Amino acid sequence: MREAAPRRRRTLWWPAALAAAVALCLGVPALLASGSTAAGTVAAAPAGDSPEAGFARDMATHHQQAIDLSFTVRDRTDNAEVRTLAFDIINTQANQRGMMMGWLDQWGLTQSSPAKPMAWMQMAPYQAHDGSLMPGMATNAQMDQLRTLSGKDAEVFYLQLMLQHHKGGVEMAQGYVDLAQNPAEKRLAQSMVVGQTSEIQLITGMLAERGAQPLDLPLN
Repeated sequence: MREAAPRRRRTLWWPAALAAAVALCLGVPALLASGSTAAGTVAAAPAGDSPEAGFARDMATHHQQAIDLSFTVRDRTDNAEVRTLAFDIINTQANQRGMMMGWLDQWGLTQSSPAKPMAWMQMAPYQAHDGSLMPGMATNAQMDQLRTLSGKDAEVFYLQLMLQHHKGGVEMAQGYVDLAQNPAEKRLAQSMVVGQTSEIQLITGMLAERGAQPLDLPLN
């Protein structure tokens, strides 16, 4: 497998499990601070069917697939640029996922719900299929296909899948920003919109460098 051009950015990363554990510890005090009133009392926890709970659950699920995709491509290519992107996604999204899981625990809410994914957004229901539970998520078949590829083929398919994944993630995060009542969670969602929009631009350029096009599949 060939080595790519120098990295676009320098990245300091830790194993994803450590990032998630640290995020879990940090998420609780952030939540408590955001829920405090001027008098020092803590606001009531969100309801189980609230946008706060729904976003935390659904985005945690969405993030987990991005982490899985990134671990897969890490082992399928030696390309420094793609591996750096994968490491960034693993650590950023494991950290954020840990925060959301920590908030649900602090609110005394379950980490799953019988409600359909993204029902809290009050949008037309997404037709889940073959493991793709929400807009942008890869199917089980696509995940399996990535595991069979290596080198440039793995890089291109990963970038195509991650581009779709980020587009769905940005749509969901912005949907929560528009409904948010919890300041800490809103800030996290806003950071996702900014960060993933930036990575969409990066990934689009990386695909072009490899002579490839986006999958350009509908998100809904």
